[in-house]
Amino acid sequence: MINECLASGLPEPVLEEDQGGLRVTFRKDIYTEANLINLDLNERQIKAVLMAKENGYITNLQYQKEFGVTDRTALRDLNNLVERRFFYSSGSTRDRRYHLKY
Repeated sequence: MINECLASGLPEPVLEEDQGGLRVTFRKDIYTEANLINLDLNERQIKAVLMAKENGYITNLQYQKEFGVTDRTALRDLNNLVERRFFYSSGSTRDRRYHLKY
């Protein structure tokens, strides 16, 4: 069920035990441009979220090249997205990838 949701571009369903049974909550895609505009993100961050959604992840270097910003600006923007729980990061500092958090 989880794999099917992810393969369809949807967030993982929420699985909860409820009075001896199992409750499954399916969530719709929250990573649409229209929704992201209302979440106090800058334009670069919105586009980065959409890029990660399309490609599976984004790196600091990709962010720098796409938006013409310094390493420091890219790191600040990406870390802000991690802090706000849009992304989680994986890999070493040099090869860090930022993935959407569903």
